[in-house]
Amino acid sequence: MSDRRAGEVLSTRSESVVEALRAAIMAGQFDPGERLHEIKLTSLLGVSRTPVRAALQKLASEGLLDYTPNRGYTLREFPTGEIINAYEVRAVLEGLAARQGAERGLDASELAILRQSLHDGDEMISSGHVTNEHRAQYSGINASFHETILSSAGSRLLSDMVYLCQQVPVSSPRNVVAFEEGDVRRRHDDHHRIFEAIVGREPWRAEMLMRDHVASVKSSLIRSLSSPAAIHQALRLA
Repeated sequence: MSDRRAGEVLSTRSESVVEALRAAIMAGQFDPGERLHEIKLTSLLGVSRTPVRAALQKLASEGLLDYTPNRGYTLREFPTGEIINAYEVRAVLEGLAARQGAERGLDASELAILRQSLHDGDEMISSGHVTNEHRAQYSGINASFHETILSSAGSRLLSDMVYLCQQVPVSSPRNVVAFEEGDVRRRHDDHHRIFEAIVGREPWRAEMLMRDHVASVKSSLIRSLSSPAAIHQALRLA
């Protein structure tokens, strides 16, 4: 294998370790403030210590982990106020993305993905009572909808800024675990209205609808995080 090819393989492997560790953190496999041991992570992820060490450094640079000399890396603790701020920033940024998507227009692929997410959500909700299994399913539907609208804006800077907000646990569009059944139904109705505004090329309406949508998610989260125990549970389930 050439040096260049070996470097590409190593880079790809390192990136996959970063994403695997990030997913484990966001899935609540570690408690806030918990130390992340390199040796335990090599066993968990099935890789050597070198890519694990690089992944820890990467996630620390993004603000997801804290580093202390002689102690190593620990999962950063996020106060409720910081989580709420992440949603407030998301509301502004994703509102801008919806407006730009409406101005630019959706391409065939984006249109198909959004229609599929709406269809899948409609089918899930029409099945009756929204169960925990349904919430897990809707997590992917919700993420697909938001990610596609963000992509439709055509702005790398905007995507990077939203991505940083989503590194705060519980602020990802995949977090629907705190929602009650009525929340899921209202959020999905919001998606239909946002989609209609974007397809109808109504930029300002699309922006306001998206802002209100993310802000209402924040309100649901505040209600669910009314106690320290609830915050801890949400962080573990996000």
